[in-house]
Order: sequence, then structure tokens, then C-alpha cells
Amino acid sequence: MKNEYFSIVNTPIVVEEVIQQVKSVNAGAITVFIGTVRELTNGKRTLYLEYQAYESMAVKKLAEIGEEIGSRWPGTMAAITHRIGRLDISDIAVVIAVSSPHRKEAYEANEYAIERIKEMVPIWKKEYWEDGTKWIGDQLQKKSYE
Repeated sequence: MKNEYFSIVNTPIVVEEVIQQVKSVNAGAITVFIGTVRELTNGKRTLYLEYQAYESMAVKKLAEIGEEIGSRWPGTMAAITHRIGRLDISDIAVVIAVSSPHRKEAYEANEYAIERIKEMVPIWKKEYWEDGTKWIGDQLQKKSYE
């Protein structure tokens, strides 16, 4: 899997560019996951988020996820772009595009990718609310940094 399919950016993500990376004459399906910043989490109003990453390691881990997808679902191609920096409500934080000969594999691989990102990629999120801030622990939110 080519490393240029996996990136960390600090500018708005262009969804079409991520899709174009996995487009193939052998693909019968392309699924796209777009993770955005929501305003309410557990009833608490978010003003904005800040993402930080250990960038070089994050890109390696994203590529590793791409390799895992290629092994689990032969014939698939994946591209993942994650944004860091300040993101406002509705901004796109991550885009995952997966192409495959058949739709089922594309859906499964795309869901697998976002779960693996939250599990293993060194990207951290700080939430800014009206009444304070908090670094969110691991992306699965099983562990807090406070």
C-alpha cells in the first residue's frame, strides 16, 4: 500500500481527492466515511476541537491499517486523510475511502478502518466547551487524561 494514500493535514480535507486515490477500473464499489465535528456530546455543547498528532508515526499507522485492509479484504484499496489543528463544528476531521470489487467488502473495510484509527493511531483530541476544556483520552474514549 502506497504511503501517499495516507496523510495528516492541517488544512480542510478535499473529499474528492481522497476518493480519487482509490478509484480503479477493478472497483465495483467505493465507500466513503466522513468524520465531522458534532456540536453536542452527551448533552454538552462543543465550541470547537483541537487535534494534535505524532505525525510521522500517525502516517505509518494509517498505512499499516491500509495493509491490514488489503490482507483481510483482497482486492480493496484504502486511502485515509486525517486533519489536525483547530476544527469548528461540522468541519471534516477524517475521510476514509475504500474501493473494492464488491460493496460488502468496501463497507466492512471502511468501518474497520475507523475503529483501527481510534485504537492505534497517535492522534489526540481536545474538546473546548463553554465551561472549560478537556483532552480526550484514547480515541475509543475508554481512558481519560485527567
